[in-house]
Amino acid sequence: MKELMIGNAALARGIYEAGCAVISSYPGTPSTEITEEFAKFSDAYCEWAPNEKVAMEAAFGASLRGKRSACCMKHVGLNVAADPLFTMSYTGVNAGMVICVADDPGMHSSQNEQDSRHYAIASKVPMLEPADSQEALDFAKIAFALSEQFDTPVFIKMCTRVAHSQSIVEKGERTEVTKEYVKNPQKYIMAPANAIRRHPLVEERTKKLTEYAETSPLNRVEEGDGTYDFGIITSSTSYQYVKEVFGDKVSVLKLGMVNPLPVQLIKDFAAKAGKVYVIEELDPIIETHCKVNGVDVIGKEKFSLLGEYSQKTIAAAFDLPAKESVGTDTAVPVRPPMMCAGCPHRGMYYVLAKNKITVLGDIGCYTLGSMPPLNALDMTLCMGASVSGLHGYNKAGGSETENKTVCVIGDSTFMHSGVTGLINIAYNQSNSTVIILDNSITGMTGHQQNPTTGYNIKGDPAGKVNLEALCHSIGISSVRVVDPYNLEECERVVKEELAKNEPSVIISRRPCVLLKYVKPKKPLKVNTEKCRGCKRCMKFGCPAISFRDGHAVVDNTLCIGCGVCAGLCPFDAFESEGE
Repeated sequence: MKELMIGNAALARGIYEAGCAVISSYPGTPSTEITEEFAKFSDAYCEWAPNEKVAMEAAFGASLRGKRSACCMKHVGLNVAADPLFTMSYTGVNAGMVICVADDPGMHSSQNEQDSRHYAIASKVPMLEPADSQEALDFAKIAFALSEQFDTPVFIKMCTRVAHSQSIVEKGERTEVTKEYVKNPQKYIMAPANAIRRHPLVEERTKKLTEYAETSPLNRVEEGDGTYDFGIITSSTSYQYVKEVFGDKVSVLKLGMVNPLPVQLIKDFAAKAGKVYVIEELDPIIETHCKVNGVDVIGKEKFSLLGEYSQKTIAAAFDLPAKESVGTDTAVPVRPPMMCAGCPHRGMYYVLAKNKITVLGDIGCYTLGSMPPLNALDMTLCMGASVSGLHGYNKAGGSETENKTVCVIGDSTFMHSGVTGLINIAYNQSNSTVIILDNSITGMTGHQQNPTTGYNIKGDPAGKVNLEALCHSIGISSVRVVDPYNLEECERVVKEELAKNEPSVIISRRPCVLLKYVKPKKPLKVNTEKCRGCKRCMKFGCPAISFRDGHAVVDNTLCIGCGVCAGLCPFDAFESEGE
């Protein structure tokens, strides 16, 4: 049966057809839909884990027990999972294990353009890289087979375009695979004496995988018609752009296995093609491999190290006219990123900005608090860094910073990696105030459940972490809960907690306004006779409020009736539509 699928859905289908029994992941765009799609299959187990390290270790445990398993994450999540990754390269697997990682060239939803191929090289784990949805499905099956054949976890690397673009996929049937678990301490207990014996096996495996790469159907040569007197080595979405620009007029070595890379296959291709260009997004991995092995290629001196490529950028690099695309000449107005109307985070940010408090931020939709007019954040580094960073900031600043600095972190991010930072604050006793922005969901990646919501990935009741009890249990005595729609309460509690000479936590709790069970109230309107045009409401940054003809105006298609603006206005100009 054929079906139009995005790459992530096709990859999930391929993982399912390969007989994968367990997936554990942490949501991260552009990888999230792999796990969400897999969760639709009722005859396999699927979960959201607190973070990527836990997810990878859970997948390893399932593999050890004899069931095919997978874990999924975005490129920065792979940093979190690096610890088990490198040692799993030594232990190998029992049943096949696949690690899905999605890179984000162009940083559509990320804080860096990390190239995950470096992890495959450094950990000496094979990596496959599909270029469309059908390959995503097919490569998943191949990856599990390779995992068991070569006794190794196997990467499948996606990127934003392949993950979210659609193409036709031919679906197949599921094949169940189970391996017997046999106790083997020398293989699976990585104490130094055993690890020393495992390392040579890793090196030997890499040699065998390189030999496999030479003749694998994952890597193929597509002969051109001779129009151009050069060849192109490429992979992933760059392959699609090359085909859009050149069609069958140029010879292409399309690499589907990007670690380890073949040597003789590349040499033979280059010898026949003459001049060779390497077209790959981000870092010169293929280019460097070619040059190290004596193949002269043209790469990053012609193609950028930065951002995504496109059909246009490839055509421009060769001084060729780009093919016309529908809508390319249409001017699209820019919409600056902002928190939604009624976002529960806005009230807390308004209070922090109003009181000129230094705020260390974290990764989530609440990072948008850095945007005008609130300009509430001073730093955002990586998940959990706000809490750890606040501790270091206050240890360095002492009395100069302790009573005028806080950090903010979402409930899901707190469970991911913020709780360890809070343990550090409690253990080493910095006078730090941590604000947990609890919107009862993982908002940034599309409303996934997390350990604080009480529901699992399928929406069924699950274990629920009590944030207040957790904070108390690790040694935080002062834990307060506020409603961010109540600006007066927020300001009072923030000032009280900052004045204390002890670690403290403020939980700013109200569910995300986009959740289905959150019912909006009637929108507000502005009484123009009461409005004085002071623009105080404009400092709040709600997208439903604008200023026109000397007074505030409410867009009732955006307003959800939260009423925060009414509490903010000194002239009571905001009224319910029903009044």
